[in-house]
Amino acid sequence: MPAAPRNPAVTSDADLLAQTETAVRTAGAALRDRFGDVVPYGSFDELMRALAANDDAVLDVLRPRLTDLRPDARWVEEELDGGALPDGEWWVVDPAEGNVNHLHGLSDWAVTATLVRDNQPVLTVVHLPLTGETYTALVGAGAHLDGRPLHVSRTPELGLGIVATSQARPDEDEKVVRRVGASITEMLVDALVVRTSVPATLHLVNVAAGRIEAFWQFAGARADLLPGVLLVTEAGGRISDVEGRPWTPQSESFLAAAPAVHAAAVATLSR
Repeated sequence: MPAAPRNPAVTSDADLLAQTETAVRTAGAALRDRFGDVVPYGSFDELMRALAANDDAVLDVLRPRLTDLRPDARWVEEELDGGALPDGEWWVVDPAEGNVNHLHGLSDWAVTATLVRDNQPVLTVVHLPLTGETYTALVGAGAHLDGRPLHVSRTPELGLGIVATSQARPDEDEKVVRRVGASITEMLVDALVVRTSVPATLHLVNVAAGRIEAFWQFAGARADLLPGVLLVTEAGGRISDVEGRPWTPQSESFLAAAPAVHAAAVATLSR
C-alpha cells in the first residue's frame, strides 16, 4: 500500500502518524478541560446538545490540523455510520469516544483519529487525555503505547481470560440487544471474567495491550472499530466476525482476540 503524501511537510506515513498524534493530543486537551462534574440533562434533546458541544470543542481544534496534514483526504461526517467507504483517503474521527461517560464524570473516554486509504486503516491514534496515554499503530510497523511496543495476550485458553463487549449504539434494534444479552450469558459460562461497558475502543486498546483476551460486538460504527482493528492486528491479534469469517465494515458482528483464544471465542459466540 504505497504512501501518498500531500502536504510537503509530510514525507512518509510514519511522519504523518507522528504529526497526527500531536494534533490528537492537542485536541484532547480541549476535551480534558471540559471534564469534571456530571452534566445534567432532562431530555434526549438536551443530551444531544451536550454531546455535540463536546464534539465541537474537539473538532474545532482537530479538524483544521488534520486537514492541513492531508488536504485531499475526505472526512467522515457521521461517527455512528458503518459500512465501506469510497476509495481514496478518509479521516475517520471520534472526537469524544465515550462521550456519555465524559458527561457523567466517568473516566472512560478518548479522542481518536484514523486515516483510511482505499478502505484499509493505515494509521491510528487513540489518546486518553486524563491519563496522557496515547496508543498508535501504523500498518506494517506495529502498535505502540507511548512508544512502547504492544503485543496481545499469550493466555492459552478462554477459561483463563478476561473478555469484554459493548453496545454499538443506545438505540440498537431489539433483536441485536437480545443477541448481545445471550452472548454475554454464553461468555459467562466459558470465560474467566466478562466485562460490559462502553466505549468499544477502550476495550480494543486493552486487547492490543494484552490486558484482556477478546472483545466482541454486534453491529458497530467505523469510528468505534477501525482504530482497534489496526491496533489489535499490529499487536499480533486476530480480527473476524463472531462466526470466524473475515471482518469487513459491512459485517454484522465483530471479534478481536488473541490468537490462542480466538477459535474458542468463535465457538462460544456461535452457539
